[in-house]
Amino acid sequence: MLHYIKTALVSGLLACGMLGINSCTDHFDSYNTDPNQSTAATSEMIATNCIRNLWEKHREPKGYMFDEMLCKYIAWTEANDINIAFNKLGRADLDGVTMLYNVQKMIEAAGNAQLKASYEGLGHILRAIVFFDATMRVGDIPYSQAMQGEAGITYPKYDSQRDVMLGLLNELDQADQLLAQGSNFNGDFVYGGNTSQWRKVANVMALKILINLYKKTDDPDLNVAARFKDIVATRPLFDSNTDNLQLVHSDKSGQKADFYKEGNNYVNYIQISSEVVDSLKAFGDYRLFYYAQPTPNAVAAGSAVDDWASYNGVEATLTEEEIQKAVFEGNVSQTNKRYVEEIVGEPSVLLSYSELNFILAEACVRGLLDGDARNYYNKGIEAAMHFTADNTVDNAEYHHNRKITDDYIARYLSNPGVAFSANPERQIEQIIEQKYLATFMQQPYNAYFEYRRTGYPVLPINPSSNRNDDVNKMPVRWMYPQSEYDYNGANVKAAVQSQFGGIDDENQIMWILK
Repeated sequence: MLHYIKTALVSGLLACGMLGINSCTDHFDSYNTDPNQSTAATSEMIATNCIRNLWEKHREPKGYMFDEMLCKYIAWTEANDINIAFNKLGRADLDGVTMLYNVQKMIEAAGNAQLKASYEGLGHILRAIVFFDATMRVGDIPYSQAMQGEAGITYPKYDSQRDVMLGLLNELDQADQLLAQGSNFNGDFVYGGNTSQWRKVANVMALKILINLYKKTDDPDLNVAARFKDIVATRPLFDSNTDNLQLVHSDKSGQKADFYKEGNNYVNYIQISSEVVDSLKAFGDYRLFYYAQPTPNAVAAGSAVDDWASYNGVEATLTEEEIQKAVFEGNVSQTNKRYVEEIVGEPSVLLSYSELNFILAEACVRGLLDGDARNYYNKGIEAAMHFTADNTVDNAEYHHNRKITDDYIARYLSNPGVAFSANPERQIEQIIEQKYLATFMQQPYNAYFEYRRTGYPVLPINPSSNRNDDVNKMPVRWMYPQSEYDYNGANVKAAVQSQFGGIDDENQIMWILK
């Protein structure tokens, strides 16, 4: 919902709706104010709610799997809501943007100048992450006038995707500066309010945006290469997996692992794709044994659980009937039991040390950074391997006696197909392939955006199952939400006209891809 939003819920404290209601009546207040609860939202409370919102839309089990379906990590064997598995994106859900209304409230409630600087810096990061996701889905979006209802802007104009990206980069510059001036703050369950850690997030997020702008190096305002080099040379970045922007789960209600079996009715529907299994086998990658479980046929035959032949994927673009048939025949692996059996499981990652290194490796190959692409590539793989191993309980059912160790990682890096190529185009392909394998069950839609901008990994397209309007292609965007046509129609129609000649469909090429 990108149209005018006047108020939004903040941990149940900023009440009275989402549609521009200024206040409730005194009579309503007198009967509905809990004397045992605070009636004013503090910066700490708002920060907690806003940070949590970064993960909220991906927490429902089936919604959690939509990314895995689109990116061809898995084949899904339940018929309902299967469109996205077969490339029908439909209209975007951008309701998460509305929570950004609370960023200004968070800043205004801060108690002193240093805290205000910290919360303002945090706010810029939250805005950058949310608006970046929104523009990557649809193209142009309301940005400069978004969340300005109290200033009387009820129908915000759409900014060009170029201007949005420039604005987000500038906001992240401000975030780094403000957090450097600020003090540690409360309400942060990720880094405990450590401003140094959030500075790293701001700078890694800026590099992520810049690598997506590699085709725009001639734009003097974006100044892609110079910005990239300056951030790497002068600002703090992630140093290890402990810096990851991630949600760590617990055994408490509402904090359990996203696909944990409790209340999850979909545990039997996820089958590993051949895209994942075949790549892992080709590279001799032990993550196969952490990601998957042996096929039913292998189990029935008593085959060794550490035998590569005990694992098999199914082509995710087969028709629904063909996938069901392959699963029924017992030769398809499901996801590893740890995803449903472990109540804590892996943290849910949005930005990682592994991804940072792959970004730096790609930047070196593309000439945006002076450095050793091979070194960054290897460090990205090492970090990804350690993340999987370190966040998996030492249980034979979870690693199938193929434990990832430092010695194994060293051997892996010399494997044919993994060892860094001398050919620049193959180098790009390898970087994105490894990023794809690293983000299995992680970083929603990141692999799709990477495929869309680079063509890697080469995902199969099957006209017999493809529900995109062009059955020979993957879609490249979501359509604008219907709510925008209902409430901000003139502006969304103008944006569609200026970008796509008036055609709002899933195959129109947005600015960043040109």
